[in-house]
Amino acid sequence: MLRFTEEHEWLKLDGEIATVGITSHAAEQLGDLVFVELPKVGAVLTKGEAAAVVESVKAASDVYAPLDGEVTEINEAVVAAPETVNADPQGAGWLYRMRLKDPSAMEALMDEAAYAAFPK
Repeated sequence: MLRFTEEHEWLKLDGEIATVGITSHAAEQLGDLVFVELPKVGAVLTKGEAAAVVESVKAASDVYAPLDGEVTEINEAVVAAPETVNADPQGAGWLYRMRLKDPSAMEALMDEAAYAAFPK
């Protein structure tokens, strides 16, 4: 199940683990990323709180926790090579994985069609 937030994050659910990243739109708006700061594994995140930071030559932007949960894994590759997020934001450029407190909460987020229609 793939879902999107109004803050331009995406989540892909596999069981109770969601992979989280920024959308292609967000990556394009930010421009070339030069720095990525990710949450620590084990961090407990609350929906809407800043979970990560992505910084480009143009701006720094918080990446917000899309739902409540605990970080289970981070993508060290994007810390070492932030440009991976620009090259493949919804693939190899994922940021972190989290165990969702309530996986059914994903239903309230936008699906691909709704996100495509969402004003950007």
